[in-house]
Amino acid sequence: MAFDGIVTKAIASELQQLIGGRIDKIFEPNKDNILLGFYYNGNNYALNICTNSQNYRIHLTTHAKNNPQMAPNFCMLLRKHLIGLRIKNIITDCLERVITIEFEGLDEVDDIISKKLIIELMGKHCNIVLVDEQNIIIDCLRHINTDNISTSRLPHSKYHFPECEKSNFLDITNYKEFKEKLFINNKSLINNLNTNKLSINDISQLIPDTFNGFSKSFVNAVIQKLEIKQITNSLLQEIYDYFCTIVDGTDSLNLSFENILDSDGLVKDYFLVYKNNPEKFNLNFFIDDFYYNKESSEEFKTYRNSVLKLILDTLKKYNKRLVNINAKLNDCSNMELYKLYGELITANLYKIKDENVDSLTLENYYDNNKLIKIPLDKKYSPSINAKRFFKKYHKLKNALEIVSVQKAETLKELDYIESIVYELESSSTIEDIAEIFEEISENMIFKEKTDRLKNSSGNKRKSNKIKKSSLTKNKQVTFNPLKYTIDNYILLVGRNNKENDYLTLKYAKKTDLWFHTKDIHGSHAVLLLDKEKISDENILIKCAQIVAYHSKARNSSNVPVDFCEVKYVKKPNGAKPGMVIYSNNKTLYVNPK
Repeated sequence: MAFDGIVTKAIASELQQLIGGRIDKIFEPNKDNILLGFYYNGNNYALNICTNSQNYRIHLTTHAKNNPQMAPNFCMLLRKHLIGLRIKNIITDCLERVITIEFEGLDEVDDIISKKLIIELMGKHCNIVLVDEQNIIIDCLRHINTDNISTSRLPHSKYHFPECEKSNFLDITNYKEFKEKLFINNKSLINNLNTNKLSINDISQLIPDTFNGFSKSFVNAVIQKLEIKQITNSLLQEIYDYFCTIVDGTDSLNLSFENILDSDGLVKDYFLVYKNNPEKFNLNFFIDDFYYNKESSEEFKTYRNSVLKLILDTLKKYNKRLVNINAKLNDCSNMELYKLYGELITANLYKIKDENVDSLTLENYYDNNKLIKIPLDKKYSPSINAKRFFKKYHKLKNALEIVSVQKAETLKELDYIESIVYELESSSTIEDIAEIFEEISENMIFKEKTDRLKNSSGNKRKSNKIKKSSLTKNKQVTFNPLKYTIDNYILLVGRNNKENDYLTLKYAKKTDLWFHTKDIHGSHAVLLLDKEKISDENILIKCAQIVAYHSKARNSSNVPVDFCEVKYVKKPNGAKPGMVIYSNNKTLYVNPK
């Protein structure tokens, strides 16, 4: 559900228990977030205020954020005015998405000073405003200059709370008042209600438009929970009663949540429900985890899509190059014919008239003297045409040698790029993508495109998340392979090309067993052995199934997997990361499922 007035009221109510906490740290990780660190009752807490138009919220957090080396101006101002003060009160007005945090403390001469931090959580109009005792704005996160004094936010001006034309649900005392407010300007809809013709869409839009604090997603979730298919007077009263239960529960905090699933059965949202459980539900940390996972998922998808686009653009470029190379090779297929034309004209030049003609018909002494028609350029004599045929032959011959090499190199590059695409499709964390980006940044074929992303602050921050494993002392290598235990044996599976190389060529012993899908992009895997040989074929089959699963053929039913001792695996000079050759191998056919 949206972070509406009901959630705002519940969060503020839960934060009441922390009144008295002393502000000791303030950070601004990015333009949308302010973190207030405070000390209370022997513990440290962090209050996250997010003003992002899509994910606006306020809650306690346990998830750390990277901070810039130099604090922004608004962060410095908050530190100047708030550090050392204590939280005096946390106030919400009705069900508005506005929270006022009052601070109190002593100045340098021990006089009592008061400040207020007003958090406005209103979508694209989100703001954080610092005011003094007279409600004069000291400064705000976003300066807004409008003719309407209730929406204008400028330093040294009087702060006015946002105006709201909607009705206050907290002033409603019974269902009759609720119904009157709901249909006061909608006479046609009340007729539909009386005739049982009021639709769910009508009521889910009408309630948020009439009362403040209610989001459409919350109303729809309540209707779905109550299993209401058609709106009637009695069912509308049931909806009202449930609203009252939830709103009252925000004070006693007898709340929990239920997930809202999408068509695929995945969690896409949540909504609050009333549950009088003996164990209190901590809404702050639920909101913290929910939005952390949501933002991490969005960040992962955005980062993966940007890297994937970069790689697919390069793949498209090399596919186009391959098409051009094949076209040139197709032209070279006629070079022997040009050589034949030149030789036949030269051999018969003594009996050919020295005049310009469109074609000649001569005996082909390479084919039992059968007649062959040779097209000529009428602008030139037969002898010059013969020279032109020889010249074209030698040009195509040289081109064939060059283009053949280009095709082999292009096919290698395409094979490598497709392996990167597989890695991206298999990645599950931002760290995985950061490692892939680090790998392609070192490759010249991606150089032009990666340079534009490499220096971005977001990519630097993601690159910093890469953790070095204790399995390797090489600080230039990220080595965190997937680990499987099979009947007391350990199988390590690489997650990207650079890790595959390190696993196979540096980490594994010569006597360990190496696995890879045959002619299919996938991960390298190494079964760690001591001196004994594997006598149980079932262990090899289980290893092969894991390797097949970590390949492009994971959805196939019969996947060939090669295996051999590591000493038979070699890396050719100049080969791309992850590219090896091997010998003395055996093949198993397995079902990865």
